[in-house]
Amino acid sequence: METLQAGKKTKIIFLIFIIFFVVLQSYPVFWVLIASLKTPEEIAGSAPYALPGSFYLGNYIKAFTQSSLVRYFLNSVVVAICTLFGIVVLSAPAAYAISKIRFKQSEKVLTFFLLGMMIPTFSCLIPMFQTYNTLGLRNTYAAVILPQIGFSLPMCIFLYVGFMKYIPNELLEAGAIDGAGNFRIFRQIVFPMAKNSTVTVVIYNFVSIWNEFTYANTFMTKDEMKTLPIGLNAFVGEMGRRDWGATFSAIVIAILPTIIVYFFLNKQVMEGMAAGAVKS
Repeated sequence: METLQAGKKTKIIFLIFIIFFVVLQSYPVFWVLIASLKTPEEIAGSAPYALPGSFYLGNYIKAFTQSSLVRYFLNSVVVAICTLFGIVVLSAPAAYAISKIRFKQSEKVLTFFLLGMMIPTFSCLIPMFQTYNTLGLRNTYAAVILPQIGFSLPMCIFLYVGFMKYIPNELLEAGAIDGAGNFRIFRQIVFPMAKNSTVTVVIYNFVSIWNEFTYANTFMTKDEMKTLPIGLNAFVGEMGRRDWGATFSAIVIAILPTIIVYFFLNKQVMEGMAAGAVKS
């Protein structure tokens, strides 16, 4: 009896800690959201945690009309889509070759890729800047897309390999008996089975790509080529001191895509992260 009571107390304490950390993590987002719906008078005169008197959308109208927010948003969308496409197209076949074709040096190739996770991003900025400047790639989407693909490949290949090595070889052998080559086996058998891993790779990288600041701030100097994080930085500098409501609205618009994407795909993300942990 005492053991059961002690277990219940432990669960209650654990639940209280979970609720505390959820509130602690959620409050900044909640605060920015309610502030974006307040009138300038409410922002200046009410408590930060006070709810708005009405749903005032004037801040969002100002954010869209008094800045290049739409252009920044579209630039981020283009960079995110192209980067994610490149990551999946390169990492999935590489993982298939390493885990299933099993050539002589496959383990060394995997180790070579994983060593890429040890290279600091900032150590490559100056060489990349000089290279892009020579090739005329500054202020182009490629200047932001290429380094993000390169630095994301090690982790993505690792995730794909962790799943693909547990795909039964009998399935691949059956495809080969039917006359399918390696590319067709990968395209029609292996890659569809790795759907959850692909979703995990996409979401895992989408968050960092959407919020990426370093590359865009280094290689993008033209206003029309800036992505959303850089645009927000300029937005705060130009408008933040005289209109916090519009600034908060721009922040809400910036974080909304990541919340929406994760909300709809979180189940696949959890399954993808667990794939390969237990042999099926």
